Amino acid sequence: MSAPRLSDRDPRVDADELVGAMVPPPRFDAVRFATYLPNPDEPSQAAAVEACRSFAERVAADRKGWFGSLFRKAEEDKPGLYLDGGFGVGKTHLLASIWHAVPGPKSYGTFVELTNLVGALGFTETVRRLSDHRLLAIDEFELDDPGDTMLVTRLIKELTAAGVAVAATSNTLPDKLGEGRFAAADFLREIQSMSAKFGVVRVDGPDYRHRGLPDAPDPMSDEELTAKADSTPGATLDDFTDLCARLAQLHPSRYGRLVDGVTAVHLRGVVPAPDQAVALRLVALGDRLYDRDIPVAVSGAALSELFTEEMLRGGYRKKYLRAVSRLVALSR
Repeated sequence: MSAPRLSDRDPRVDADELVGAMVPPPRFDAVRFATYLPNPDEPSQAAAVEACRSFAERVAADRKGWFGSLFRKAEEDKPGLYLDGGFGVGKTHLLASIWHAVPGPKSYGTFVELTNLVGALGFTETVRRLSDHRLLAIDEFELDDPGDTMLVTRLIKELTAAGVAVAATSNTLPDKLGEGRFAAADFLREIQSMSAKFGVVRVDGPDYRHRGLPDAPDPMSDEELTAKADSTPGATLDDFTDLCARLAQLHPSRYGRLVDGVTAVHLRGVVPAPDQAVALRLVALGDRLYDRDIPVAVSGAALSELFTEEMLRGGYRKKYLRAVSRLVALSR
């Protein structure tokens, strides 16, 4: 029996589901501070664990509203914690550990999922729903266009004023967000206003997903890929170009539902993304696959060749490198 196609699916997600789904992905259900294993060669990692643990304890013990105080001056009193570092150093593990250590109500999502939530609910309703939370955890914080800059700056301002603590991860320091992507100087005041709310914790080290592991496996032949997909219960098989076309028809908030229940994804005839729009959709899909720990197998080009050299030199470089890191890990 032939494997079904993701391209034939029509996932639907309502607004209430978007709010309810703002929890750490399944692969981070069991992570805690105690399960983070700092690299002994990277002192910043052990220091980051303690900084995150201390932040979580303060949020958990906080009388609602103190974090929104206008009179905080000390770095440790800031309403936000910002984990900055490279790929695969465990920032998401630490962010999820903070979330698990803080009692609810609380929400957790990637930056893209947060902007999707605002798009689905509207700004006022998003603020209303999140203002009673103790914590908002934002993974992979990025500002890719002026609209997102203004939106997230205003959202964080209103939530922290309401007493919500914010923890975030990124590969870019908060005062450098937007650099290389748009005219950041035009929005410097907004970016600086937001960054002032975060105490920054640096996490250094090599990418654990590639530490001591082989490179991405070679692509299969089309025949091998088809046979593997057809023999794997719950797997899907798509022509790469067809799936890219389907992703263009779906809002990224629906990508998670698109792959729910899938045991393995097989992509036939992979080629480098033809443009930035396709590339960014593939990044979003890759994140949802990684959240669910769904293996990926391909024919055609290797997953490490998904983004062109020109793309990797551009403003979305870090986003693409993170996607490659995650997809290569899934392909093993």
